[in-house]
Amino acid sequence: MVARPLLRLTALVATVGCAAAVNAHGPGVSAVAPDDRLGGSGAAGEAWIVAALSLAAIAYVGGLARLWRASARGRGISRREAGAFAAGWLVLAFALLGPLDAWSGRSFAVHMTQHEALMLIAAPLLVRGRPLAVWSWALSARLRAATHRLLTRSAWRHVWRTFTRPFGATALQLGVLFAWHLPAWFDRAVTHAGLHALQHASFLAAALCFWWAMRTSAAARSEPHPASGIAIACLFVTMLATGALGALLTFAPVPWYRAYAAGASWGLSALEDQQLGGLLMWVPGGLAYLLAGLVHAARVVGHDRPAMRMDATACKPPASTASDVAAADHLERMGFKEGGATCNRMRS
Repeated sequence: MVARPLLRLTALVATVGCAAAVNAHGPGVSAVAPDDRLGGSGAAGEAWIVAALSLAAIAYVGGLARLWRASARGRGISRREAGAFAAGWLVLAFALLGPLDAWSGRSFAVHMTQHEALMLIAAPLLVRGRPLAVWSWALSARLRAATHRLLTRSAWRHVWRTFTRPFGATALQLGVLFAWHLPAWFDRAVTHAGLHALQHASFLAAALCFWWAMRTSAAARSEPHPASGIAIACLFVTMLATGALGALLTFAPVPWYRAYAAGASWGLSALEDQQLGGLLMWVPGGLAYLLAGLVHAARVVGHDRPAMRMDATACKPPASTASDVAAADHLERMGFKEGGATCNRMRS
């Protein structure tokens, strides 16, 4: 079956990721400032990362196999979407476990590259793979019912709707980005393993919310609906805001961060290293948001609605009881599918 080779690939990549993490933090390479380095906590953090990545991959493979068995291979979730999730997962593993993470303790520019990989490459690819829809297929009937009960709580609905709509997602991402780049916070994160993990988790979570909001705005778009125009505006605002932060870092007369005061390991001064990091945020990062905004705008102008090839059976997980059906329907409404009205349109 399709699940077996994918599970083997998942196990292989997890093993390679563990080995890379061990080698990356070996002698001569420091993940934090040498004077304030914490001993032992890095390995524990890597173990949690490997466990989370492995669980996400196994759940995705299991849910995808179940979905494709119930309908047909490539139905509900296309091969391209599954491939996007796999690519995003690999980028995430490389950014958090590979040598990039170790070098980020030696160079601000490399640290910025790591953050760009999380927010501009891994996050949109993972969203493209529609993991919530696939993970819902991996749940048992009892877990689906429990998830339904959790998601019916008004507090969760309010939080979900706030941070997965364009305005809320944009405010969240920019707030997280600017807060963590305050010198005191950034220095503390570099020299404290727990805060460093929190920094990366918040960057990834905010970026996932942002790209989820952009994608669902495109999927639910209709001609009189303003969601696409709002999404385009949010993309350009994000481009300008991140570009402004990158420019401030690039043209700052002095280094901002004490953690990188010694400069990069390959001969750059602290200020040159910061300037390079600012340029990476300013130019490649800005181009990513600009390209996304232009693609979005082209779809609006051309009325080129995205293809939504989902059949009625692919809209919800298989349910054998009335409570399972209710749970599946609520998972759909809360985001365990692409676009709020897709399944309704298919059923009608």
